[in-house]
Amino acid sequence: MVHFLFLTLATLATTLSALPAAASCREDRVELRGDWGSVRFRVEIADDPRERAQGLMNVEEMAPLEGMLFIYERPQAVSFWMENTLIPLDMIFVDRDGLVLNVHSNAIPLDRTPIPGGSPDIVYVLEVNGGMAESLGIDAGSQMRHPSVAPNAALWPCEE
Repeated sequence: MVHFLFLTLATLATTLSALPAAASCREDRVELRGDWGSVRFRVEIADDPRERAQGLMNVEEMAPLEGMLFIYERPQAVSFWMENTLIPLDMIFVDRDGLVLNVHSNAIPLDRTPIPGGSPDIVYVLEVNGGMAESLGIDAGSQMRHPSVAPNAALWPCEE
């Protein structure tokens, strides 16, 4: 059943990727693309210390193509943990240009083990449902598009 669900999601993601680019560059949307295709997530933004500290703690469920985008003011090494997080998550670590540098799959709910981003260059962390990145093919080298990525630095600018 889970495999069928992710295949259905992959089909939905492919359908969504055919939508016009102008509709996708909104604060509440993140798009990812790579050799595997593209996908659009509806996101909540965590861009201040309080919001980043809260994250997705105590969330009991999240729709398949939803997530949270953590935005930092400058590139840095980041580390997350799953304390008080009730659902498994994939963490997609992204640099200031929108390049995916690392993906941590299926973080274990309620675990306090640190999950490092793997680079001192992280500006964005996209959290989505656990298993989603693997099922869609999202990996290091994929590209992210969001209005917060500076147009002059973006690998995949919103103006496209």
